[in-house]
Amino acid sequence: MERLHAAIEKARRQRQGAPSEPLSAVRTGVPASEALSKIWDALPRLEISAAQIRKARLVAFEGGTDAGPYDLLRTRILQQAQKNNWRRVAVVSPHSECGKTTTVANLAFSFGRQKDLRTLALDFDLRRVGLAKVLGQQSRHTMADILERRVQFATHGLRHGDNVAIGLNAGPVRNPSEVLQNQQTRDVLDEIEAAYQPDIVLFDMPPLMSSDDNFGFLKNVDC
Repeated sequence: MERLHAAIEKARRQRQGAPSEPLSAVRTGVPASEALSKIWDALPRLEISAAQIRKARLVAFEGGTDAGPYDLLRTRILQQAQKNNWRRVAVVSPHSECGKTTTVANLAFSFGRQKDLRTLALDFDLRRVGLAKVLGQQSRHTMADILERRVQFATHGLRHGDNVAIGLNAGPVRNPSEVLQNQQTRDVLDEIEAAYQPDIVLFDMPPLMSSDDNFGFLKNVDC
């Protein structure tokens, strides 16, 4: 675990060495460019039923008192992101069924109510269909299809509101560890960020104790 933290910190320093747009200077009072707005508007809209919202405990979908804990977590993430110039946030758990996917979904909806920010929520738990199941969606492709350039994110992602884009999995991937550790994955992720210019990217990652999937990829996130 210490080696993992060291790898993340090394990658963070390398990424921060490249020019990037800090959160504190992003879009507040500044209209988005027409071209960027069109890219976001082109994503199919996420359609989710009221029954699924209740079943999956998506309490942050519409906000209110029940969304308070996720809104608090959102604010703490934003504070740390602004302070440290972070963008990529991985949500992990020791084992499955700990609630990380429910957390990612609720955080995505909570961030969606932060209208001055754009957020990506990507399911990188390639052995499962967790985020699609929680959201009650049936996807045609996986994030591995995106990362291996078989499908464009523009034809795969779903949009919630005007400022949240979500990437799901249709089913388990045969070689998730190899996909996540591939240099091409880093390149594609950089390309997606360049195209959609998110302020925050949330990654729903595999359980830490179930496989080595995380260890080859987490060096690419900020926290």
